[in-house]
Amino acid sequence: MKRKIAVSVPEEVARRVKLEVRAGNAASVSAYVTDALERMGRHEQLAEVLARMDKELGRPSARDKAWARRVLGL
Repeated sequence: MKRKIAVSVPEEVARRVKLEVRAGNAASVSAYVTDALERMGRHEQLAEVLARMDKELGRPSARDKAWARRVLGL
């Protein structure tokens, strides 16, 4: 089910969103905003998981980070 809400955004944000819709990067302003909010939610969930991992296991060491960069080809 969908629920309609009204929000106010700075003019520049509204312009940028409309440009994205016109460019075909979103079906509508509503679709663009929905996607952005869903991404924010996933990002927050990931941040919570990483914070818990840091608390339980400690922060990754420089050696750990170097290994990850090498394995991921970064």
